[in-house]
Amino acid sequence: MCGFKITNMGLKIFFTWWNKQTFGTFLKTLFFGKHVGTDDYGNKYYQNKKNERWVIYAKNIEATKITTEWYLWMHHTIDKIPDKKDHKYSWQKKHLENQTGTSNSYKPIKIRKGEIKKKYETWK
Repeated sequence: MCGFKITNMGLKIFFTWWNKQTFGTFLKTLFFGKHVGTDDYGNKYYQNKKNERWVIYAKNIEATKITTEWYLWMHHTIDKIPDKKDHKYSWQKKHLENQTGTSNSYKPIKIRKGEIKKKYETWK
């Protein structure tokens, strides 16, 4: 008997791209990827010898879950690998993922208070 056991997660990697990574990304990471760091959300960042950079998301694939520091590194804006010990200024806010569609999404004050008035008249 083979010691390899196929689980539901193993099958998901073969047939779905929305569960963390595709099979191609899995192979690329396995053979060529060097793990360089992990962010606060648990996303893992990799780099190969050709300086290609990619991320394996911790849970669902959502690009806004990449923090600012890692975004800059991923897009070759900075070469220094982000570190949790880096100095943060007092005016810098904690990173938030996209809040659209949640109760935390941005709503102008007039909408929150229900004071919306039409700026035009409809045709009769």
